[in-house]
Amino acid sequence: MADKQASVAELTGLFQTSKAVLLTEYRGLTVAQLKELRRSISADATYAVAKNTLLTIAAKNAGVTAFDGHFAGPSAVAFVNGDVVTVAKAMRDFAKANPLLVVKAGFFDGVALTAAEVTKLADLESREVLLAKAANAFKASLFGAAYMFQAPLAQAARAVDALRQKQEAA
Repeated sequence: MADKQASVAELTGLFQTSKAVLLTEYRGLTVAQLKELRRSISADATYAVAKNTLLTIAAKNAGVTAFDGHFAGPSAVAFVNGDVVTVAKAMRDFAKANPLLVVKAGFFDGVALTAAEVTKLADLESREVLLAKAANAFKASLFGAAYMFQAPLAQAARAVDALRQKQEAA
């Protein structure tokens, strides 16, 4: 009983502190495959296998209703505290190689996600790529602005030079 209460308390804490939570079914996966999955997401998430009753109680205690009715069969949860897109991509890629892993639902930024929405999340580019694209867009607009400010000065300089040459010729 004390072990179950400690497990529920730990799971509740993970539900409360995670950026996102992804619910999966792992029926038929081997221990080695689960270990490989854990290793692939370990930088950004914790993958926990727990009894559905404990997960249900912990989610309820944390105020997460996104998984109501989804805790059936062998369930495991990825508690994401790093880049959500990276974890979603890793889970999608792992599920392609190991079709027995099924992403059932998700919870991100206070919003319940369907399995299809988790897949769409996995299709996004990583945070670093999006930041790099934004930086390049800002850089391009700064160069455009600099050119726009510099162009009238260059035109004026060419006009003055042409007038000087014309006067020298006369």
